[in-house]
Amino acid sequence: MQLHTDPMQHEPASRAGDLLDASALEQARAIREGHVSSVELTRGYLARIAAQNPQLHAFVEVAYRRAPRWAAHKDRERRQRGELPPFHGVPIGIKDLNIVRGFRARFGSRALRYLWGVTDDLTVRSLKRAGCVILGKLATSEAGAMPVTEPDIHPPTRNPWDPTRTPGGSSGGSAAAVAAGLLPLAHGSDGAGSVRIPASFCNLFGFKPSRGRVRNPYGHSNLHLLYTCGTLTRSVSDAAALLDAMTNGERPPASFAAGSCDRPRPLRILYSLHSPFGAADPEPAGALQRVLRLLEAHGHHVAEGPQLAGSLDEFLPLWQALIASAPLMRGKLQPITRWIVDGAKHLDKRSLLALHARLEQRVDDAWGDADILVTPTVACLPPRIGAFTAPGVDPEAGFRAAAVLGGFTAPFNVTGQPAASIPAGFSETGLPIGVQLVGRRMQDAQLLALARQLEPDLPFRRRPERR
Repeated sequence: MQLHTDPMQHEPASRAGDLLDASALEQARAIREGHVSSVELTRGYLARIAAQNPQLHAFVEVAYRRAPRWAAHKDRERRQRGELPPFHGVPIGIKDLNIVRGFRARFGSRALRYLWGVTDDLTVRSLKRAGCVILGKLATSEAGAMPVTEPDIHPPTRNPWDPTRTPGGSSGGSAAAVAAGLLPLAHGSDGAGSVRIPASFCNLFGFKPSRGRVRNPYGHSNLHLLYTCGTLTRSVSDAAALLDAMTNGERPPASFAAGSCDRPRPLRILYSLHSPFGAADPEPAGALQRVLRLLEAHGHHVAEGPQLAGSLDEFLPLWQALIASAPLMRGKLQPITRWIVDGAKHLDKRSLLALHARLEQRVDDAWGDADILVTPTVACLPPRIGAFTAPGVDPEAGFRAAAVLGGFTAPFNVTGQPAASIPAGFSETGLPIGVQLVGRRMQDAQLLALARQLEPDLPFRRRPERR
């Protein structure tokens, strides 16, 4: 994996100091007010990436030479322009399922090792308009197919809290980079939990917006798409502002950021400790109970909800069709990805639409008149690297074992509801645990406001020790 490293030219500037660990909005304010330059922040992060990425493998490509030039352009613009976009000069990373001009677009696969972006996709254009400086591309599982980030094109991406563990997937590089302090925030995407699972495993705030709220990066208008772009941050404010920057689909009456500042009215909240694949382990279940007590203390009505019925075999055709739609060359795929793609050969569009509608109605029936559903984000703690992808593991068995990680998250990709993973504590061994909040369709602002209400009492800003 060639990263074009030139770390000796990118030592962190002294004025950046603690701002490297500040929120993205705090960094943007410091740049606007002239307390720090975009170049200083960019060089500081590049130095951290050069030091830590060889162990973490969060980035698959880094713009060591180009990013400081882009940052210098932002600094010139600051002196020449009046009003600046919200993230002017702030560094960001883009998941390698998106197209960025001048970067490779490998989708985590050897099948696309020579594909280069000649233009920016719609999401990346929005982030550039918001003023972001792109430092590089972030690791993903092959075609986003797995909830761990262990493709063949580089060593497995590791969790900054425990390098023997996975940071999750498929936005594992995004989560590992933000958790390790290599970026203030990152772009991700979520098709069955691919933002929320890594957020849970890395002690981050991960937000999947309602289907259609953020325009598809490739211009698809399919109302049944499972995936949407999302955010991985260390604060609700950063996530809301980044969602505003990314939103170029259906707009709400007010911005995400403005709506997230509203005080939530007393809400009817249901909770469940059981996914369609089984019950949560004791420590994630305990984290959920702590969050429920906080919700009750804030005046919300909390009651146990029904258990969602279903099976992996019911959801599997939707997932097979999604992964098979990626521009992949079958002969160069990992065994699990090939098994998924092969399963899509005999699927037809009419049966898939009927299946989607049936599963969506099942979730809606269980939801009832609740405002919010609360579950563990993942039923277990972060698995060890190689648990599902080690050589010799049967592809179907490996996928089925890994799919359990998405048991609580995938149903809400079917319905297109907004969902977030909030940092909710740590295991006895110090591993992060997330709790999932799910809102009604297009009620993203209400969900953000609830997360903001809980934020002061939860470990949003706690970071792993820098190695």
